[in-house]
Formats: sequence, C-alpha cells, structure tokens
Amino acid sequence: MRILMLSTSYPKYPGETTAPFIEEIAAGAVARGHEVTLLAPWHPEIRRLAVDRGVRLRFFRYAPHPALNVWGYAQSLLSDTHIKRRALAAVPFALGASTVAMLRALAVARRSGAPFDLVQAHWVLPNGPPAALAARAYGLPLVISLHGSDIYLAERGRVMATAARLAFRCARAVTACSSDLRARGVRLGARPADSTVIPYGVNVREFRPDEGARAAVRAELGLDDGAPLVIGLGRLVAKKGFGVLLDAWPRVLAQAPQATLCIVGYGDLRGQLEDQARRLGVSERVRFPGQMERGRAASYLAAADVFALPIVREGVDGLPNALLEAMGAGRPVVASQVAGVPDVIDEGVHGLMVPERDPGALASAIVRLIADRPFAEGLGRAARARVEQELTWEKTCERFERVYQAAARSRGSGVRG
Repeated sequence: MRILMLSTSYPKYPGETTAPFIEEIAAGAVARGHEVTLLAPWHPEIRRLAVDRGVRLRFFRYAPHPALNVWGYAQSLLSDTHIKRRALAAVPFALGASTVAMLRALAVARRSGAPFDLVQAHWVLPNGPPAALAARAYGLPLVISLHGSDIYLAERGRVMATAARLAFRCARAVTACSSDLRARGVRLGARPADSTVIPYGVNVREFRPDEGARAAVRAELGLDDGAPLVIGLGRLVAKKGFGVLLDAWPRVLAQAPQATLCIVGYGDLRGQLEDQARRLGVSERVRFPGQMERGRAASYLAAADVFALPIVREGVDGLPNALLEAMGAGRPVVASQVAGVPDVIDEGVHGLMVPERDPGALASAIVRLIADRPFAEGLGRAARARVEQELTWEKTCERFERVYQAAARSRGSGVRG
C-alpha cells in the first residue's frame, strides 16, 4: 500500500524528541511492507535524509518571512494551551502550503504510474482539512489520527469545532491514542463505528531496565548511590502538571530528605517552574537538566527509583510517550488518573494512580514507592511485562495496518466509513 501522510511535527534529526511517535508510525508502516511519504513543514533545524528509515520525507516551505516559521514542532502553542499570535498569522500560509504540497504529491505520484492508495492526517487540526481536500480531489480514503492537542483546540471554539467536524465527515477511519481522546473525537463528529483506539508503543530494546544507568546518572547528577531519584519527563507545558509535582515535593522531602527530583525536558514554563522551586525552598533538591536526546533520556528513566507523571486536564494529553517508556524501563510509576493513563495502568498492578492536581496524594504515593522497594520493584516488573506483551511499536503498527486495510476496502466497495 502507498500511503501519503501529513504531519505538523517530526523529529528534526535522529534521536530528537519532537513527536517521536509520528516517526515510529511511519517507519513501522514501512517495516510492514508499505511505501510511506510524509509531508511536514520545513524547520531550520531539520537534519534528515530524503529517505530516512525507509520513509520518504518532504518538508515544504510556507512562511513568507522567517518570523512566521512557527508552524508545528511544538512552536505554535504557548504552553500547549493558547495559539501564539505569530502562529495565527502563519495559519493561511501554512494551510495553503499544506494543501498545495498534498495535491502536488498526489499529482506527481499519479503521473508516475504509482499513485497513492491512502491519505493519513496526523492531528485533525490543523491537518485534517487540507488532507481531506486532497483526498477528496483524488478519490482516496482518508485516515485521521488524533494525538491530543488537536482535540483540545477543536473544543475551544465554534470555528475550530466546525473545521474538525467537516474533516471527520470525510474520513473513512479515525484513530486515537487513548479511549478518552476517542470519546472526545466522537463528541466532535467522528463516527463511533469508524473510530479506533490505538495506543502508542515502546521500543523495548531502547527503553529497558539497565542497572548500569543508575550509577552513571547518579554520578552525572552528583548524587549518593542510596539517594532516591524521582524523574519527571516531558515538555515543560501546563498539561504535564509539573507545577503540581513541585507543590508535592516539600511533603516528599519531609519523609525522604535525601530524595532528588529531576524534571527532564524543555518548554515555555521552565523559568516559571524554576521560580516555583525557589519559592518552595526545594531548589537544592530539584534539577532541570533540559532537553535530552532519546538515548540519554532512556538512561535517566532506567536510573529512576520512581517515575512521576502528574498530568492535568489543561490541554489534552492523549497517551504520554514518557509513561510508556518508563514502563518499558521497568520503573514504578505514579501518574494522574486522566487521559490515556487508565488504558495502560491497572491500579496497584502496573503503577499507582492519583487524582489530578492533588499534591498530597501525589506525595504520599511517591513516598510509598520510595519506602517500599519490593512493592515498587514488583510494579516495575509488571509494567515492563505489559509493554512487552501489548505495547510495542510492532503491535501498534500492526493495528494501524488493519485500519489502513479496512479504509482501503471501504473505498473499493464504495462504502463510506
């Protein structure tokens, strides 16, 4: 099958952490024997081969001025909750360029005698409408994949909700990375019968238990071997809830004074979070090492005594990759009971879940895992086992393949999704 994908983000170079799930979905389809061409906006930091991991990559330019190069790559939203003014100014240029790039790719493929069989839009907003237009122009089935921020935007106002609804109307299939996201997509107009939950996966060879990482990371951070290390990993934006984690940290230190919190990532809220740590008087026990390439992030996860995921319903987090990666590393997890977390964690089996925005409950769960190492290690082993059995990228891409095949069959039979 020949698949044309449209995305607004892609890892800018191998190992970079912007939307790694898009790369895994595309490369996974190639590994299963399909031909994939992926279109995405140009970014000045792109360092990719024209064909990378078998995926044909095409980066289109859209900005009439360098100041408007803010489309995608986690640049368009302020803390993932508000569209930046420059991004709003870029909208007509980016949407126009997306549509032209899609139509051009479809036309070239048809002229070459190797036309595409299917179009996939990653994020219903902003990519659903241009992908729908192009798919309809060439009579191709459209698959729309929901990843989180798109649904949050669609829920914010009538214009964006209408744009999402019209795109859904053209789709033969809709995928969502969590059941929560699927339900919200259905409320916005996705057809229930054609909407499927496909959780993200984990590279279990990269994210795995690693005893050597514990000593290496502690040496890098200047920590004693016995000092408990709690890791939070993700972009420093509102929906990740790192402010709640910092509010919980004084209560953790009251019972585990040698513990260190390491918040790994980059984003708009870093300065605000650092100020919060200082105000709380915990800055000496909190580290902000910044953005890491995936290999180094895997080492930090493997070194953690506890992985904390305090996400909140501010913005939409579909199914955080970091959660699955921590599970793959065999780490005991404490996570908010929101978004896709309940899809992959059974309480007290694969991790602990707490109410969102509850620093007390979060602190208590972290302290429990620090204090009861046999229990914590058992959770980590169960989490790793679940990933190996159900949540590898190979299994995820097998599920996507079934959706592609069903969408293609519906085209051939003349049946709408």
